[in-house]
Amino acid sequence: MNFSVIRKTLGALLVFEAIFFLVPAITAVCYGEWYELFIFLICIGICGGLGGLCVLPKVKNKNMYAKEGFVIVALSWVVMSLFGALPLLLTGTADSFIDALFETVSGFTTTGASIFTGEQIDGMAKSLLMWRSFTHWVGGMGVLVFVMAFLPLSGAQNMHMMKAESPGPIVSKLVPKVRQTAFILYAIYSVMTVAEFIMLLCGGMTVFEALHTAFATAGTGGFAFSSKGMAYGPYIQIVLTVFMLLFSINFTSYYLLLCGKPKEALTEEVRTFIIIVFTAITAISLNVHFMGNFEGKGSFADTLRQSAFYVASIVSTTGFGIEVDFSLWPQLSIGILMLLMFTGGCAGSTCGGMKLSRWIILSKGGAHEVGRLLHPKQVRKIMMDGRVVEHEVVRSVNAYLVAFILIFCTSILLISFDPLVQGDFTTAFTSVATTLNNVGPGVGEVVGPMGNFAGFTDFSKVVYMFDMLAGRLEIFPMLVLFTPATWRR
Repeated sequence: MNFSVIRKTLGALLVFEAIFFLVPAITAVCYGEWYELFIFLICIGICGGLGGLCVLPKVKNKNMYAKEGFVIVALSWVVMSLFGALPLLLTGTADSFIDALFETVSGFTTTGASIFTGEQIDGMAKSLLMWRSFTHWVGGMGVLVFVMAFLPLSGAQNMHMMKAESPGPIVSKLVPKVRQTAFILYAIYSVMTVAEFIMLLCGGMTVFEALHTAFATAGTGGFAFSSKGMAYGPYIQIVLTVFMLLFSINFTSYYLLLCGKPKEALTEEVRTFIIIVFTAITAISLNVHFMGNFEGKGSFADTLRQSAFYVASIVSTTGFGIEVDFSLWPQLSIGILMLLMFTGGCAGSTCGGMKLSRWIILSKGGAHEVGRLLHPKQVRKIMMDGRVVEHEVVRSVNAYLVAFILIFCTSILLISFDPLVQGDFTTAFTSVATTLNNVGPGVGEVVGPMGNFAGFTDFSKVVYMFDMLAGRLEIFPMLVLFTPATWRR
């Protein structure tokens, strides 16, 4: 294990986090929040100082292998969250360090599950709200993808980290150099964020509201800046619906579109995603309108808009809520949303979940095994987008599914000891599902769209934090940290 290169990379990450703190610090200046500004300046000094101490010593051995890549990625997210929790703790906004850390982990992993009530959010300083939202934007594309664009590491070193952090079973470079790939990804990400920001301004949002919402949507995180969530007019909800879906598509597809390759951009995964989204919206709209019996139900156009919003919110794992509580919908609609929670969007996007590409490979793998039973001597390959899916990819997808199920079941068992979920399997199941899939809201009164995670014990919150990190980092980087062989020289 090359500890020196790990130290230097984590130090660089802390320096960047100090720079990230400038965003809420500037917000504090704009709104005259001088105490919060003082706290953010302290955080800048702590992160910048410690980061500088880690970066300054020269590294003699710059070799980095896959093991170091996984460790750096996992530790980076843990370290970012630990120091990112300081503003909430030092200002007294969070009652304990566990609560502050839970909120920050939820922000960086773009989960959007919160320990704050609506009244607490309404009374929170604008700079702290901006920091919560900005953690979504930083974590959406990946904290190390941003850092890789500036770190003077070799392509092989960057690729090890990109493979460990990027969502999906297959990670490839858009251009020969990984640093250029990171620049391209963040350029597309930034342009789309600015486009949404402008459209939200056109819908009547203030600059603060539009910027906050754009950050939360781009990272598919879902933190709201008020107790009413996204209960705005139809225009705002339609804009959010469109952009939540856009940020759920593989960013490689956008790059291919810019290069004039529309056929290559419309991959099998993207086509499947579009079909699933439209099918879910149609099914839920019809089910809710003709079978739903709840207060506030309007015309079919309203039902269609609300259904589309929640489908986009859940499948993108953003977790935004509006004036309608979907947990009051018919069981068929809730069931469809629960399935979308596990599905997630496309690989290479900012959303959570298992990713559609994995489900496609798993389904084709199952069909492949059935075909082998019927025709043992027939040679068949698993194909995707006209190319053979390598056996290594199929193996990793199967291993991911097994690890996902084991962590999911273990987490439910651990959460079942919490007094808040005694006799309430729905809360236990959906709370784990929403954190492991980085969605945000679950189902039910406790963790539903109108609830929060404040009432859980510290032990349960630690379990949820592990699930959020494991879900965002595709499980294996977090498991590597707890493997003894990882730390042997």
